[in-house]
Amino acid sequence: MELHILEHSLKVASIEKEGIQVCTHGLIKLAFLASRTRCKFFSLTETPEDYTIIVDEEGFKELPQSEHISVADATWLALNVVSGGGSASSSQPIGVTKIAKSVIAPLADHNISVFMLSTYQTDFILVRERDLPLVMHTLSSEFTLLRVVNGETVAAPHLGVSNGLVKPKLGTMPRPIIHPLSSPSNMFCVTSLDPDTLPSVATLLMDVMFYSGGSKDSGASGEDSSHIRFFSFSLIEGYISLVMDEQTTRRFPNNVLFTSASGELWKMVRIGGQPLGFDECGIVAQIAEPLATADIPAYYISTFKFDHALVPEENIQSVIGALRPESAAAAP
Repeated sequence: MELHILEHSLKVASIEKEGIQVCTHGLIKLAFLASRTRCKFFSLTETPEDYTIIVDEEGFKELPQSEHISVADATWLALNVVSGGGSASSSQPIGVTKIAKSVIAPLADHNISVFMLSTYQTDFILVRERDLPLVMHTLSSEFTLLRVVNGETVAAPHLGVSNGLVKPKLGTMPRPIIHPLSSPSNMFCVTSLDPDTLPSVATLLMDVMFYSGGSKDSGASGEDSSHIRFFSFSLIEGYISLVMDEQTTRRFPNNVLFTSASGELWKMVRIGGQPLGFDECGIVAQIAEPLATADIPAYYISTFKFDHALVPEENIQSVIGALRPESAAAAP
């Protein structure tokens, strides 16, 4: 398999809920008027706590300076696993559990922190730019490493260095789950739409992204306190990805959103009781490895404060069982 190191230099930032109005103009431009910017990588995810944005340096220039924006203190690079050749965005989703043991676990074993963004099309593994030599050293034995330069894929120069850590032997003990897990009551859809149809639903999407959360949350909380606000929009190299709850999808006209043949619904596992930060290693591996062992597919979206795994609705009980600390401790 090939591991593509994309050319985008990325910023990860948090926008406070009360400050979103200051940023709305720039965010709307990035989401709906991308042709008027030089931005090629943009993702916006709303959680109950805040908005997380992942954006390349050109796109970041569209946002104002504001006390409501907190920026992670590193430049990030996006990695993408491609099997069987072809571009990352045109291949089928590989799923974070399919790369758990080949990418996620080795990086965790070498104390390399990752930030995950699964989309409808593929999975992006974000690593700090300064960690790239160690990343390349860690993964070079399993992958053909390629860099994307000016849109062209070329062989990556060997920058690999070791940090002296020895690769663990197979069959070592499972990683303990050290952060609290919760599963909101709402069900989610992972979908997309044709960029040509984006103008026809732009007003609706703007309302979902910026204006309808407050009223909807208050109504939902009265009925079900475990129902949470979560919405993710990504526009990456011309491809759109959307993650929204089932109720929100009903607001869209028929035949606008892509759906799988099964119309699959996904349940969420939220990781973290307190904000996770960016320095701890192995959080994604703690979740992805047990799911991979159980052969359960998953999307995984990291945000500024918490992580989120999406698993098929019918698998949620198996997932909870696989991720319980006591089940990990009891595993042979």
